[in-house]
Amino acid sequence: MKDLTIVVGTVGQSIMRSEDSGRTWMRVGPRRGFAYEASVRTIAMHPREHSILFAGTERGLYRSEDAGANWRYIDSALNPYYVWALAIDPKNPDVMFAGTGTPTPAMIFRSRDGGRSWEKRPVEVAATCEAVGTPRVTGIAVDPVEPNNVWAGLEVDGARHSRDSGETWSIVKATERRDIHNVAVTAGPPRAVFIVVNREIYASTDNGQTWEPREMQKRLPWDYPRKENYLRAVAVDPGNPKRIFLGFGDFTPGSSGAVAASEDLGKTWKLLPLPAEPNSSMWTFGTNSDDPQTIFAASRYGYLYRSDDGGASWTKLRRELSEIAAVCWVRN
Repeated sequence: MKDLTIVVGTVGQSIMRSEDSGRTWMRVGPRRGFAYEASVRTIAMHPREHSILFAGTERGLYRSEDAGANWRYIDSALNPYYVWALAIDPKNPDVMFAGTGTPTPAMIFRSRDGGRSWEKRPVEVAATCEAVGTPRVTGIAVDPVEPNNVWAGLEVDGARHSRDSGETWSIVKATERRDIHNVAVTAGPPRAVFIVVNREIYASTDNGQTWEPREMQKRLPWDYPRKENYLRAVAVDPGNPKRIFLGFGDFTPGSSGAVAASEDLGKTWKLLPLPAEPNSSMWTFGTNSDDPQTIFAASRYGYLYRSDDGGASWTKLRRELSEIAAVCWVRN
């Protein structure tokens, strides 16, 4: 397997980074511009210059220009907020979106200068909600075909849609379920939007005019002794925009998890063969268009898996980390 640099965002242990595909690790700290014990909920990779990364933390945003080796704190309107989600416009990377939340208020911000400055957007969000108290933005997706369309999900306050690159927002009435865990958009054809709720996925192929539930409790081929599957991570295959990956488990944090793939917009699913049972729900993926066949998947409590054949087979990395919230990788 090719040696890669892996960058992992953890909750409470800052950035963990490996330059040798996970054989050895370094925790990125103050000497490299990052705060020790930081909580990193999200990492976004520049769509054209993959060595440029952004990390969302409990005190705003950091930027790296050398694949996560060194970081610079961005002094901006995000400073007082806990950043939970980031997204970059794939056609115009100067346009970025950030979502904040627990324990700070849930808001959506936009940058139009590559992340140097940020402005709050007019999105109505509940001050408190069931289960989590203060809500948080758990996912933002920019449409790769028509980037004026931006989708965001909140836990626990439903989904939002902007048709004008964040100028205005509307509530998505696809479902009465408000516990949104993730959102994704595929280029297709057909172009499709996915809203991942705690127990279901809703799909739209007409830019949100109509929605169809995927009946995930019936269609996921996972036999685990719990009544319902708990859905969390979603990722679009960068080499095949008709294919999506799903990370899920028995609950949060859960005691087991699994990874599945769909090649028909979520109508049917194939379970992917992880070599060791995850210790918790599968939480996040790391993909890169430089090599769509190489995929990382992480459980919430620190298991890391790698595939070099598009998910057909996997290996588990020896090192187990603390709570993982984000993963990305870049070529050495």
